[in-house]
Amino acid sequence: MPIEILPRSGAPRVLALAQLSNSLGDGAYYVTSALYFTRVVGLSPTQIGLALTIAWAIGSVAGVPLGALADRRGPRGAAVLLALATSASVASFLFIRSFVAFLLAVCLYAVAQCGLAAARQALLAGLVTPAARTGVLAHLQSTLNAGLAVGAALGGLALHHDTPAAYLGVFALDAVSFLLCAVVLLRLPAVAKSAARGKGEPRLAVLRDRPYAVITALNAVLLLRMPLLSLAVPLWVVDRTNAPGWLVSALFVLNTLAVMAFQVRMARGVSGPRTATRAVRASGIVMLASCAVFAFSAAGLEPWLTVAVLVAGAVLQVVAEMQQSAGSWQIGFDLAPAHQVGQYQGFFGTGIPVARTLGPLLLTSLLVVWGVPGWLLLGGMFLAAALATGPAVRWAERTREAAHHRVPADA
Repeated sequence: MPIEILPRSGAPRVLALAQLSNSLGDGAYYVTSALYFTRVVGLSPTQIGLALTIAWAIGSVAGVPLGALADRRGPRGAAVLLALATSASVASFLFIRSFVAFLLAVCLYAVAQCGLAAARQALLAGLVTPAARTGVLAHLQSTLNAGLAVGAALGGLALHHDTPAAYLGVFALDAVSFLLCAVVLLRLPAVAKSAARGKGEPRLAVLRDRPYAVITALNAVLLLRMPLLSLAVPLWVVDRTNAPGWLVSALFVLNTLAVMAFQVRMARGVSGPRTATRAVRASGIVMLASCAVFAFSAAGLEPWLTVAVLVAGAVLQVVAEMQQSAGSWQIGFDLAPAHQVGQYQGFFGTGIPVARTLGPLLLTSLLVVWGVPGWLLLGGMFLAAALATGPAVRWAERTREAAHHRVPADA
């Protein structure tokens, strides 16, 4: 069976092309930005970390009102404007020479990125039938990984030359990629604005939806797998195992290629809340197994056997990632009211910046400091969050049924 990356023609393909365009630039940016701002601009790693923490914290808060704005004003226009804002924020990196300027630029970048993610989800909801959304999102994830992989290779060329001009070329490429994303999004048909709020309905209703908040928090725990692969596993491989350092890069490539090749297939069985919660539950079990295997890699085995164990752990991790992604996409959409998809997706999407902000400190404390017991505790956290997702989804469904039954009585 051939690998499927781009979806079939129509709105899903246009969305995928928009995703591909900006992910190319982002892939190059991710692998070069830290070195540029430390070596060329002269910022310290502490300053960069502080600025990024503040920026993503602000971005996570801004995602909800920007998603609500997309609901009210139309998601296509909002997505285009936010793509242009992201492009402008990246272009400003070309001129940054101080910490304050860097902080302001990355705050704009994080806010625009979080808002763009929410607006895109609202746009997808308006253009794709509910039954097809998870499948389309799987294609978009495959496209994202493909773009990041190619972009990272382009960033590698800049790292090879290691000159200010090479790094600035990467930032220019990323800025242009978001301009192209905005142009591609304009090819989509406009989606109707949401209906006006009902009497007594709060402007940001998602903030009062306790079941959805619980589900979002559980999803944030499950998303700790993101800094696990990019930060914790590399530190573990280098500090606690006898595996060669190049394995870190190989494990990252393995993850990227696996998602590209198999995310669409993994998502095919997810079509509603029941199948989605089963997928999330399965991801927790597999993630626990992955953590146990990673812990075993520190057992002082022969180097080749250590490599095999680490590869096995990475394979289990990426299987769990694809299961969790498919399940969470379905749940996040199914429980969002049709006229408030933007703000609900903006809130659900806060799990990503939360995981990026809190994950590094938590994971380094658990794994680098505690070692093997930390791996087992982390696996237990993944399993507990996954098992709790099913009851939380059922709670959310009951609250929606109760609200539906109250409507005639209030009319």
